[in-house]
Amino acid sequence: MTEVVWHALPTSDSPILVMALQGLFDIAGAATDAVDQLIERAESPTPVASIDPETFFDFTQERPVVSLNEDGTRSLSWPANDVVEVTPTQAGDSALLALSGIEPHMRWRTFSESVGEIAQRSGARLVVTLGAMAGLAPHTRPLGVVGSASDAALAERLGLGRPSYQGPTGLVGALHVALHDAGLAVISLRVSVPHYVTQSPNAEATRSLLARLELVTGLTTNHRNLDDSAARWRERVDEAVASDDDMQRYVKQLEAQIDAADDALPSGDSIAAELQAWLRDNPA
Repeated sequence: MTEVVWHALPTSDSPILVMALQGLFDIAGAATDAVDQLIERAESPTPVASIDPETFFDFTQERPVVSLNEDGTRSLSWPANDVVEVTPTQAGDSALLALSGIEPHMRWRTFSESVGEIAQRSGARLVVTLGAMAGLAPHTRPLGVVGSASDAALAERLGLGRPSYQGPTGLVGALHVALHDAGLAVISLRVSVPHYVTQSPNAEATRSLLARLELVTGLTTNHRNLDDSAARWRERVDEAVASDDDMQRYVKQLEAQIDAADDALPSGDSIAAELQAWLRDNPA
């Protein structure tokens, strides 16, 4: 029995599924905030499918929320993993499916298969996962984004890395393997959030993810709309660090390390074109 509840099939051909899940892989909520930005700026996002939460969550950890409507009627909201179709706002943009959800507690394999079912039945051939991890990133520099692709040819074409981690993994690791085994290309974009300031929200981290997503896929993300919010975030952290001499010295050490390192992703307007060429060369 499928765990997927279908509302309507997408109207677009070969959409890109972009997803992020609250949990270990979403420090400061930066990744889910990025997908939320894509959804909120859409003219009319259309529900496509939902993953039934009943068998995936321990509701003593992720509790449903009860609320009162204007007429006093009580309603209950369960942890949601909903996929919506976002109509492209710019000519030439790829069609987009978006999932901003919650990492399940149980049955990771079945959950991963459910995401794969949604992607395959929707005609998607590419899934992009967005994540945010605490790292040795100074808040005074643009926050770096690491990118990798499951498909060797796609990784080479876009100048991305290949997954290299071995050892115990989380839901996202299991999801990537399941989607790849199902024949779907998977790109992972992960922003490094300063480990000394992991509070939510972090507009700088969200902006960095959206900028890289736009660079790699060609999707219009309007990441520049977050410039002012990102500047205010940096100013607040500057004020906090200024009152601590040890912290100031530590941030300067991080700056030196970052300034000496290469960017993890290439830049250039041709990357999105390479992705579109790869999709054309690899029909479903």
